[in-house]
Amino acid sequence: MAAYKRYRKEDKVSYSLGITLTFELLKFKKEYVTRVFIHSDMKQGETLERLVHICEAAGIEILYTDKIFHILSQKENCYVIGEFRKFAGTLSKEASHIVLVNPSNAGNLGTILRSGLGFGFNQLAIIRPAVDVFDPRTVRASMGSVFSSEIVYFDSFEEYSTQFGDREFYPFMLNATSALHQIQTKRVFSLIFGNEATGLPAEFASVGTSVVIPHSDRIDSLNLPIAASIAMYEMTKGYFIGI
Repeated sequence: MAAYKRYRKEDKVSYSLGITLTFELLKFKKEYVTRVFIHSDMKQGETLERLVHICEAAGIEILYTDKIFHILSQKENCYVIGEFRKFAGTLSKEASHIVLVNPSNAGNLGTILRSGLGFGFNQLAIIRPAVDVFDPRTVRASMGSVFSSEIVYFDSFEEYSTQFGDREFYPFMLNATSALHQIQTKRVFSLIFGNEATGLPAEFASVGTSVVIPHSDRIDSLNLPIAASIAMYEMTKGYFIGI
């Protein structure tokens, strides 16, 4: 009988918790799916039939068991779990990037991935130390966006800039030299954000053009996912008109 364990960062596999996430996994990363677990409370019907058909056509093992749900999911309405091998991403020099320096919250990372996909930023560089993009909490918060995004970890910002330095850098800082609405890009760029609690280190003020998102003095700062989403919208707001 299989022994199921809680997810650990060093594991070679991770999980999509819920049927919507699992359909996203099967749509975009089917070749990485190892097993699909179905809870006994999963209702019979068209949705289940579709799930089984996709798995059977792809040769993916289906296991009917409740045990793994007790270990991995705290949600009462989670009746499907997809298990998948972790996959590597690739960043393009021709694409603009989001760069997160030492992000520490799984939910925030997932939210930024989802916003990024919505605004055309599906390439993300993460500077260690950082939260695990394959943490099931990140996967869930991304609403499956992690499966159609390119994500690469770097040990330092210097390592990233060595590979992708021929572009415009925009670090977001409270003591920045330019307001977001003043920025006009002419080529590919990277939007750079710091840790949720501490922001970017002071030395980033000399990296490219530092940017601030103006807001009232009733708050000291915007939280990371909101700041990143506003920045992505502002930098692409002319692209999606008429969609």
